[in-house]
Amino acid sequence: MTQENILLELKNVVKNYTTAAGVFPALRSINLQVQAGEFLGIIGKSGAGKSTLLNMITGVDKITSGEVLTHANGETVALHSLSENDLALWRGRTLGVVYQSFQLLPMLTLVQNVMMPMDMSGLYHPRKSREKALELLDMVELSEHAHKLPAYISGGQQQRVAIARALANDPPVIVADEPTGSLDSVTADTIFQLFENLVSKGHTIVMVTHDMGLMPRFTRHLEIADGELLERSIA
Repeated sequence: MTQENILLELKNVVKNYTTAAGVFPALRSINLQVQAGEFLGIIGKSGAGKSTLLNMITGVDKITSGEVLTHANGETVALHSLSENDLALWRGRTLGVVYQSFQLLPMLTLVQNVMMPMDMSGLYHPRKSREKALELLDMVELSEHAHKLPAYISGGQQQRVAIARALANDPPVIVADEPTGSLDSVTADTIFQLFENLVSKGHTIVMVTHDMGLMPRFTRHLEIADGELLERSIA
C-alpha cells in the first residue's frame, strides 16, 4: 500500500461511551489505511464496533482520542479539527453513505432524493442536478421510476436509489453500513454486484457487514471484534 494512494487513515482511534455502568470502550486503538480503488470489507458480529468505526470515518460521531485523516481531493483533512459546518460540507463533497435502512425521504420522489446531496452542497445548478440524478437512476436501472415516491418501489429498488444518491457528488469514497442486511439473498447479491461494478470503474468503497460469506468478494477484508481490528485479518 503506497502512501500517495491512501484516501483514509485512522491513527490510534479510541471511542469510549459513558454509561451508567461506567466507561464502555467501543473502539480500541484502531489503525487503518484505505487505499484508492479498493473494496474494503470490515466484518464482525453485532456489537463488534462496525457501525461505530464507520461513524468515525464519516465524522457523525466524535473520537475520544487519535486521528482520522482524509487525503482526498488533493488535500489532507483532520476530521476532528473541523467545525460542524465545515464537517457537513466536507462530508457532502467527499463521502457517499449507504445505510441498511435506505433513509430515503418518503415525501420526495426518487429523482428528488438523488438530487438532494447536490442541491445541499451547491456544486450543481438545479437543472444540472436533475439531469445528473436521472443519469444515476438510469445507471441503477430505475429511470422509469424516477417520479415515484419510495413507498411505491421494493426494498431492493430503494437500496439502489440510495446508492445512486451516494454517488451524486462524485465522492472519492463510498461507505456502506450493512447495505444488504435487510434484503433477501437474491436482491442482496444484485446490490453487491452493483458495488463490485462501481469498484471496477475506480470507486473506493468501505463496507461493514456481519456476513462472513462475503469475505472472498472484497478486494481486502478485515475482521473486527470487541472494538479491535484482529491481527489475524487477511489482506
